[in-house]
Amino acid sequence: MRKKLYRGTAVALLLAGVTAFASLGAVKAMADSSSLNESAAVQAKYKPVGDFTYLVKKVTPAVVSVDVHLKLDQTADDSSGPQNGMPPGFPLFPGMPPGFPFGMQNGPAQPQVIEAKGSGFIINSSGLIVTNNHVVKDAKTITVTLSDGETLPAKVIGTDPKTDLAVIKISAGHPLPYVQLGSSKDVEPGEWVVAMGNPFGLGGTVTAGIVSALGRDIGDGPYDKFIQIDAPINEGNSGGPLFDQRGQVIGINTAIISPTGGSVGIGFAIPSDMIKRVVSQLIAHGKVVRGFLGISAQEITPQMAQALGLPTGDPTSDGALVAAVSPGSPAFRAGLKPMDVITSVDGATVKNPEDLADDIANVVPGHDTSIGFTRAGHAKHISVAVETMPANPNAGFQQGGQQPSSAATTKDQLGLTLAPLTQDDRTQLNLPASTMGAVIADVKPDSPADLAGLQPGDLIVGVGAQTVSSPDDAVAALNAARKAGAPAVALRILRQGQALFVGIGLGKGSNNPG
Repeated sequence: MRKKLYRGTAVALLLAGVTAFASLGAVKAMADSSSLNESAAVQAKYKPVGDFTYLVKKVTPAVVSVDVHLKLDQTADDSSGPQNGMPPGFPLFPGMPPGFPFGMQNGPAQPQVIEAKGSGFIINSSGLIVTNNHVVKDAKTITVTLSDGETLPAKVIGTDPKTDLAVIKISAGHPLPYVQLGSSKDVEPGEWVVAMGNPFGLGGTVTAGIVSALGRDIGDGPYDKFIQIDAPINEGNSGGPLFDQRGQVIGINTAIISPTGGSVGIGFAIPSDMIKRVVSQLIAHGKVVRGFLGISAQEITPQMAQALGLPTGDPTSDGALVAAVSPGSPAFRAGLKPMDVITSVDGATVKNPEDLADDIANVVPGHDTSIGFTRAGHAKHISVAVETMPANPNAGFQQGGQQPSSAATTKDQLGLTLAPLTQDDRTQLNLPASTMGAVIADVKPDSPADLAGLQPGDLIVGVGAQTVSSPDDAVAALNAARKAGAPAVALRILRQGQALFVGIGLGKGSNNPG
């Protein structure tokens, strides 16, 4: 479910916890060495952790409610697809028609007027406001309510669906109070945060909690690196700020996981460092321009590490495995190949595909970037001229993933039934005429192939580094790997438009039985 989070905290004066155990002289020494370089009058306004009154009073004037009237053609019931891109487990609240953005309040659906509510926060005195894209998506009109009750019309400056961020603007005729975006890279699990917003349309509401985890990927988009918090957030909190103990915004409340629709202490906020990058482009250009490399990458699982002969100490933090390279792309021209493992971008360590996607997206198109990678166990570096991400970045990859029509089959002892790829199959699977491979027609239950996750309709195009053009090629390559004593092998496949590797055990002592 979509929710808005605000992070609010208060500075803790450690003296309250030590006076029972230290002399007055020791306490004075601690006070004198304090890093909180503010006047006594300012310090006196702060309370021990657990009392956030000063912080809330300070930031409340910059927190707003966002009321949206949706376009009538967006109210149709469409329950066949995911809820605004949210993964399973994000149910809509009772009374909300399917397809409505999570985290926005509305009454029973009316055929004439549909109103939804979210939150936002002012980031400069001229009235620029940050909120979630799903709050203002498909809006016919937008009205912002300030903390003092004044209502003003708002217009959309720019939106970015990939990160679920949006910038809107109001004109108040006078300077407005605003909050500052802090640094989310310094956020740590366990620190106090305060969420503020408009839950259930109730207006300015404050909740507190701690940071539960960092870098969460909830399957909502390609750049998921959410801050997880336990501060209660509910429907209508979407777009609200998450504050640190200095009153700076370190995130924007966006989603919750809940089996009931209410807060169960698992909420997610977009980190402020990402907000800064996206919002600056939205303000300047009304859209976000991202770098494009032209590869499909996947995580290196322990099974894949074994199949590829990679170090197995911590394979899930050892880079991003290149599963496919789009023809004509920057990566293709630079010489990157499937089975390469990208380990760095401009010197920054790449631990997984999410790191890679984020790093490349932040490269200014037209600039060269240094890519560190390993190939066959050897470390290499290349320079890649990154381009602007196209509207459909996956268009260059071959498609596939439906059940083939081929009748002739070949079986392998791993539990695979393979079929040749015919011209009819290419048409059915939307594949280029030049595509070659072996179609998986059937997978035996509980076989090594089944346990590895292979599915009927997958197209095997490679076994290890060897290209496969037929079922006989695939079986021969698998048998050769067995004779060479390999415990596992990486199959390169096409599945539903995505190229990826699947590691499969070959026999005794492997990660799969058989």
